[in-house]
Amino acid sequence: MRLATFERGSMRGFGRVEGDRLVPMGHDLVEYLATGAGAEGPAIPLAEARLLAPVPRPGKVIGVGLNYRDHAAESGQPVPEEPILFPKFANSVIGPGEPIVIPPEVHEPDYEVELGVVIGRTARGVAVADAIAHVAGYTCVNDVSARDLQFRGSQWMRGKAIDTFLPCGPWLVTTDEIPDPQALSIRLLLNGREMQSSSTAQMVFGVAELVAFVSRTMTLEPGDLIATGTPPGVGFARTPPVWLRDGDEVRCEIERVGSLTNPVRAG
Repeated sequence: MRLATFERGSMRGFGRVEGDRLVPMGHDLVEYLATGAGAEGPAIPLAEARLLAPVPRPGKVIGVGLNYRDHAAESGQPVPEEPILFPKFANSVIGPGEPIVIPPEVHEPDYEVELGVVIGRTARGVAVADAIAHVAGYTCVNDVSARDLQFRGSQWMRGKAIDTFLPCGPWLVTTDEIPDPQALSIRLLLNGREMQSSSTAQMVFGVAELVAFVSRTMTLEPGDLIATGTPPGVGFARTPPVWLRDGDEVRCEIERVGSLTNPVRAG
């Protein structure tokens, strides 16, 4: 299924996307993931709904750094021996079509297309072999990063956890639709120009390994989001560097998951 959180007039809820229709299924996608509770309503035209981030306010957002071998190489860093984790928060989350707003303090904003993993069942100390059973599905994520703030110190949070710096969507595709998350093409286009193009097969740590690793030290709960890292082609590694600017349009595409487009605006 493709599950989307949406607004339509005064209505807000989540539903199942079927072609050009959206079938409302309830008010809270996270509650549905946790309990299966929902009430199906009459279908509406998809074009009449404004799609939001699938989980507009995740309880936890966990980023993964240097998780593509070729991205580690372009960053001048060794391939990690274990996942590098950093936090983002719900303040960063926006949905399809919403603007990425660059605050005046940021001068080097960068793009990062990533496969987003949404947790569906509580996971605590799970084995790699059991990890995917705790995943609800996948979404497109753009881990926008302020490189000038990120690289000032050893902690990345100030350059990562910025308002509007985590576009997500357009929907969540359930795991039954994607039996192998390590076999998906992934790319990013900036103003129609391809900047990143790779495959999730190039991840250092796959989805199951990441879920298992994180769950060893923190409980993952329904609605939590893991952003699994970005392939090569990011702006700071280019000569000259390419930064996001007012008026740009960024499109993230992941095979079988969808396409996520956001404009860029100066704050």
